[in-house]
Amino acid sequence: MTTSPSGPIAATSPTSTHAARAAAAPTPAAARIASLRQAMQHHGLAAWIVPSSDPHLSEYLPERWQGRAWLSGFTGSAGTLVVASRFAGVWVDSRYWLQADSELAGSGITPIRVSSNAAGAFIDWLRANCGPGDVVGVDGRTLGLSTERSVQEALAGCGATLRTDLDLLDEVWTSRPGLPRKPVFESLPQFTPIARAAKLARVRDAMRQAGTDWHLVSTLDDIAWLLNLRGSDVSYNPVFLAHLLIGPQGATLFVTDGKIPPALQATLQADGVRLAGYEQLAGELAQLPAGGAILIDPRRVTFGILQALPASMRRVERINPSTLAKAVKSDGEIALIRSAMEQDGAALCEFFAWLEQALTRCEVVSELTIDEKLTQARARRTDYFSDSFSTIAGFNANGAMPHYRATAASHAVVCDGRTSGDGLLLIDSGGQYHTGTTDITRVTAVGSTTEEQRADFTRVLKGMIALSRARFPQGTRSPMLDSLARAPIWAAGAEYGHGTGHGVGFFLNVHEGPHGITPYLLAEPHTALEPGMITSNEPGIYRPGRWGVRIENLVLTVPAEKTEFGNFLEFETLTLCPIDARCIERSLLDPTEIDWLNRYHAMVRARLALHVTGAAAKWLEANTRPI
Repeated sequence: MTTSPSGPIAATSPTSTHAARAAAAPTPAAARIASLRQAMQHHGLAAWIVPSSDPHLSEYLPERWQGRAWLSGFTGSAGTLVVASRFAGVWVDSRYWLQADSELAGSGITPIRVSSNAAGAFIDWLRANCGPGDVVGVDGRTLGLSTERSVQEALAGCGATLRTDLDLLDEVWTSRPGLPRKPVFESLPQFTPIARAAKLARVRDAMRQAGTDWHLVSTLDDIAWLLNLRGSDVSYNPVFLAHLLIGPQGATLFVTDGKIPPALQATLQADGVRLAGYEQLAGELAQLPAGGAILIDPRRVTFGILQALPASMRRVERINPSTLAKAVKSDGEIALIRSAMEQDGAALCEFFAWLEQALTRCEVVSELTIDEKLTQARARRTDYFSDSFSTIAGFNANGAMPHYRATAASHAVVCDGRTSGDGLLLIDSGGQYHTGTTDITRVTAVGSTTEEQRADFTRVLKGMIALSRARFPQGTRSPMLDSLARAPIWAAGAEYGHGTGHGVGFFLNVHEGPHGITPYLLAEPHTALEPGMITSNEPGIYRPGRWGVRIENLVLTVPAEKTEFGNFLEFETLTLCPIDARCIERSLLDPTEIDWLNRYHAMVRARLALHVTGAAAKWLEANTRPI
């Protein structure tokens, strides 16, 4: 699954496509924006910011905090809405350009394309359009601390101020959902090689080294990992809404009443974790001892939440110790993940065997059918919990949108029951298993393919192989590896607008920091790859209106060798699924690349053969033959 870019800001003006659609029929967003402007006028606000975030800075949001989507109609997972008296715009990165054009048509909201960080590009607009005395508002509980500092600096430069104590969504969204109330559950011992007490002890060691007494954790995956708990409050990520305050001796979990079953409450208390209501965080922060010190991660906590801290409390800003710890999987977790990959690979074999037979029989197959059948195949596997993100199934032109999603109202038909189309079908999907999280992209041939399509596929494959074969010194910053995958694509005069790889959690978020193989991530010390880190490897080429190609495996960083120059690392490919040889232009591969592909397919066949039977076994055999 593609990652969100981040880096230097470069905004463009509205596209001609949007301008041509501006006269479309008004959407519900127009009336909602009008209501918001009335509330802004009542509070004396010149502009209102709606980030794509919640009090935990989550990537995937509970319904209560999907205000940007509710107000604007733009449903992408990233983007910032800014509303002024005579302007409304949504800043989106390249993954969502076409989607924003379509979904914002008729809303009166301008889609603003940015070549990199959509989360911060709106700040330039504020700097250029706000003046002395203007007040800009935002719900401070959803504004990251580091972003708040950038906004404050920009507004101070033009004489404007920022107000963070309002939540206008509560005023205009009359049917706004409440907090989710699904129960929290404990991971079974066989799926949690490291006990929560040991994890908390490790964090307290880091707190002592930082000279702090307290540590506030608001990121949901950190909390779930630390406490060996999981939930269902956020789509696709097995996490739950909570904050965690860790002290010298115990810890307090702030969670909605009734979410923790009594038996689990007792277990947590035995490990020194007491419970408090979700809304009690501010009150308890305010009561922390004067003169103490608290460890916070400015990129993983919001400005509004920290406002409750006593002024006398010293803040030490460092990355969450748990963020680094959970990124490096233990030997026990790695063994479970390898098992999850076998289950996932078997499900994919069943799915692709069905797809091949359905197209041969000319059954009705649409992008929606593919999503449904793939989820069903995974659900039949051992230890399956849910999908790890919304399946992206894009046929031809739809595959050119990296985060496309088929809907009942808008989707492509691969075969209508009489004739089948020709071209490339891109499928990006993943599963959450109690034994690990998977994420894979494959492109398969439907009917006949063109030489240009096969050339694009092969160049992407070359990039994926180049990164798969990389060796590098321990301590290498992960962003530095990105160009290895891009080089074969650049050589053909092509490029892609997303990162090459993102970290992946253990039965947690499919996007996990702090590392990432992307040019848009700062090459800081904590981005260095270490043994045990899992990363996606997913270069691509996208030709708008025609087709898209992305090939993705997950890779594990492992030791390679020690030389006089130090320790070197390499990647072990975890994902187990054949790559469609029908899409390959063999003349573009060199002998070492062909050897890599044949060895990969031999491993896939050996690892999956015991997990599949019948048509799936035949499909596996046929699609792992040497080329």
